[in-house]
Amino acid sequence: MYQINFNHPIHVFFIGIGGISMSGLAEILLSKGFTVSGSDRQKSSLTETLSEKGATVFYGQNEENLSVHPDLIVYTSAIKSDNPEFAAGQRLGIPFLTRAQLLGQMMKNYKLPIAVSGTHGKTTTTSMLSQILLEADTDPTLSIGGIFQPIGGNFRLGGSDYFVTEACEYTNSFLSFFPKIGIVLNIEEDHLDFFKDINDIRNSFHAFAKLLPSDGTLIINGDIPHVEEITDSLPCQVLTYGSSSGCSYSPTDISYDEFGNPSFILTGKDGVPQGTYTLRVPGLYNVYNACAAIITALLLGIDKEVIQKALLDFHGTDRRFEYKGQLNGFTIIDDYAHHPTEITATLNAAKNYPHKTLWCIFQPHTYTRTKTFLSAFAKALSLSDEIILTDIYAAREKDTLGISSKDLQREIQNLGHECHHFPSFGEVEKFVLENCTKGDLLITMGAGDVVKIGENLLQK
Repeated sequence: MYQINFNHPIHVFFIGIGGISMSGLAEILLSKGFTVSGSDRQKSSLTETLSEKGATVFYGQNEENLSVHPDLIVYTSAIKSDNPEFAAGQRLGIPFLTRAQLLGQMMKNYKLPIAVSGTHGKTTTTSMLSQILLEADTDPTLSIGGIFQPIGGNFRLGGSDYFVTEACEYTNSFLSFFPKIGIVLNIEEDHLDFFKDINDIRNSFHAFAKLLPSDGTLIINGDIPHVEEITDSLPCQVLTYGSSSGCSYSPTDISYDEFGNPSFILTGKDGVPQGTYTLRVPGLYNVYNACAAIITALLLGIDKEVIQKALLDFHGTDRRFEYKGQLNGFTIIDDYAHHPTEITATLNAAKNYPHKTLWCIFQPHTYTRTKTFLSAFAKALSLSDEIILTDIYAAREKDTLGISSKDLQREIQNLGHECHHFPSFGEVEKFVLENCTKGDLLITMGAGDVVKIGENLLQK
């Protein structure tokens, strides 16, 4: 594998430089004096920021872009061998690193790299921990998988030993990392276009846990089924949290305000309270996200009072139960949920939010995920009073599985629940304007571009 010497800057080309993680890595290299170029399909606020900071950004991906003569090419798992820049780089003999490999090499430059993993909740938990570290004036470097308003984006370059990043299991990316503290929020079936089954996924998380050094710490949700299979024989310290007996920490005395925002006491295994915490983001799932962030902060020696204030000031990240606005008296929320467990958690949280009728506009994400979880999607979405489906957002996939949103619509209708499907966003928006009324709560949901529906509505 190619090894970067961060003391000797080179020219690095990013295929897909506008990605939420790739753009942050590019910005780190720019700050260290590297020459940075790259390509993306279209202009965005992230690519424009990189251009302003000195990167050369090409729109459209073709081999002529490599005429800038880079020393190294960085790419993501979404890039296939037939990508013209990837193929040209191979012909030219330019070294390659994956995004995860580059991030892993960067982590070696920090004494306290922290990696947040899990099937769900990575962005929110990373952001919660980031808010705490910023409140504690630790000057951290942050790489977040979503837009975090306190830093005005998804990346912050700090000057301390702290480096916090999300750690995604897809294509075993996080196995290229070098964390000192690792967090595992949950382990469920997902990304079955890469993993064979849940056991394959669990093996991947176990391999991630084994990356931690003997003087490191694993913080893991103790409610994960057979969690001991993940934690056994690890050389590092292991701290667990959850409702199961024997966990190192548990949230107790959980209560909710009128908007579904929880308060709770974090209690140690010895029964000693570790502080009372109030959140400004809804749902029980955020209690558990907060537990992971709090335990990490306590491990780092941050005062409880600092943690409490940081969490009270935390209002979430973009696309995580994000308030978008009001139209004709109904409220529009946007959420990134694209897995049945996430949908269930979000809709249960919404039930505690003031509303008359709960509407969910769901955009299925990838054909593989839709086919795998068809029945589970139908059951989860049925928690909403009214359901609207858009067509499947293909992302990295091609339609080869014979699955469509109409299959999901039938599955929902078979459960005795009415469900509407519209191929275009324009049709969805027209239906919403004709049917949503004052006091209703409308959630646009999915990992694709479904957020545009709410934004379009608010411009009408």
